[in-house]
Amino acid sequence: MSAIETAVEFDGVRTLDPHALRPIFARTGRLHLPDVFQPRTAEAIGRALAGETRWRRSMNPGGRGLDLSQQELADLAPEKRRALEALTLQGARQGFQYAFDTWRISDAVEAGRRSGDLLEAVFDRLNGRAFLDFVAAMTGEPRVAYCDAQATRYRPGDFLTAHDDHADGKQRLFAYVLNFTPQWRADWGGLLLFHDQDGHVAEGFTPAFNALNIFRVPQLHSVSLVAPYAGRERLSITGWVRAR
Repeated sequence: MSAIETAVEFDGVRTLDPHALRPIFARTGRLHLPDVFQPRTAEAIGRALAGETRWRRSMNPGGRGLDLSQQELADLAPEKRRALEALTLQGARQGFQYAFDTWRISDAVEAGRRSGDLLEAVFDRLNGRAFLDFVAAMTGEPRVAYCDAQATRYRPGDFLTAHDDHADGKQRLFAYVLNFTPQWRADWGGLLLFHDQDGHVAEGFTPAFNALNIFRVPQLHSVSLVAPYAGRERLSITGWVRAR
């Protein structure tokens, strides 16, 4: 086990009683858990995300998921880039759409492209027995088997419109978000919002530093638009807890 892997431990999670949390989770199918890592570990992960250079621009123009590297984005002719952005905004008005930066950690690892960095160590810990058993005990779900993971970066103007995360054949049980931006303000946007059947916001979580948000799938939710005056980038590691 490397020094990086040893340093990444869910210390805060290990102090929690998952059985005590189970009835709380059962009421709404979601929980916000603060301080899941030691502060120095969370700060190191935040620095790794802030210094990440492999970001790809992720959008869904015309209902077709698209990840563009920074070079591919820079190579687009200005008129093509404007058309892509316009199509993305049009889609957001009418239904499901998103615009943010991503680095798909689990995809790279599973394709044999490990680099030995801290983000991969987080992915490995998410798939360790300690975390998976905690989620299974907290939710009462015996099928918990695997977590995928992607790093995400939301900057001013980025968003994720309402959806419920259901995907045929993906075996998604729960979604999770680990947040690593210090001192985020609620009025900067980037909030994880849960929608009720009447179209109201039933609950919202600020992307608090070193916190884990976890919720049952399917569940209607969105990430609100990051305001143009936001003072930081919204950095997180997110994904789904899945059955096999």
